[in-house]
Amino acid sequence: MKSKLLLWLFALALIAGFSSLGRWQLHRAAEKQSLLDQQTQLLATSAPQSLAELSRQSETRLASVEGRGRFADAPALLLDNQRRGDAVGVHVYRVFQPFGGRALLVDLGWLQLPPDRKLPTLAPIIGEQRIGGLLTPPPASGLALGPAYTQSTPQQWLLIRVDLAALSQALHVDLAPRVLRLDPKLPIGYTRDLDLLTNTLPPERHRGYAVQWFGLAFATLITALFLSLRRRP
Repeated sequence: MKSKLLLWLFALALIAGFSSLGRWQLHRAAEKQSLLDQQTQLLATSAPQSLAELSRQSETRLASVEGRGRFADAPALLLDNQRRGDAVGVHVYRVFQPFGGRALLVDLGWLQLPPDRKLPTLAPIIGEQRIGGLLTPPPASGLALGPAYTQSTPQQWLLIRVDLAALSQALHVDLAPRVLRLDPKLPIGYTRDLDLLTNTLPPERHRGYAVQWFGLAFATLITALFLSLRRRP
């Protein structure tokens, strides 16, 4: 009797753990699907809003925007370990100051790194600019381990993740809570698109992992039933 009790306690703990992981995967799938649905609706029906006005808001929802301003005299921020197909490179961010708005990071696009991982030398963007694109939450960073950035040179910093609070403090600028994914049709910047799930799992992959976790929970239940009902010789 005691052995059966221990068996079921262990099995129930595993079932609870597997089920929790399955629910988390479903939650992430729903979040990402909602983000993609918002993007589809925005690109199909919404006229661009004022970048200056929306940069002052504390919201993190998607928004199509355009506006004028200048890129700040601040280092280029290169987000490391960004894949495009089989190639690995960096996403380039710069601080943009909209006229009448709050400073924010602009994703200028992707650059491939050579095999020796030597960082490219990037020229600053000078003068007044009219830009537009999608305001989005900053890219997900996963577990925040170690510093968010390293100062490779005074002109270029290598980012491990986009930590807006840490960057605001280091750059001495109050950054908006959203970043601007630059319109691919604009002439400035580098290789880019408006894919919101770059370097992360799509919703269907999360749903697939959820099925696997729930399958493990069910298999654990069946195994526990079999072992508890099996007659001992």
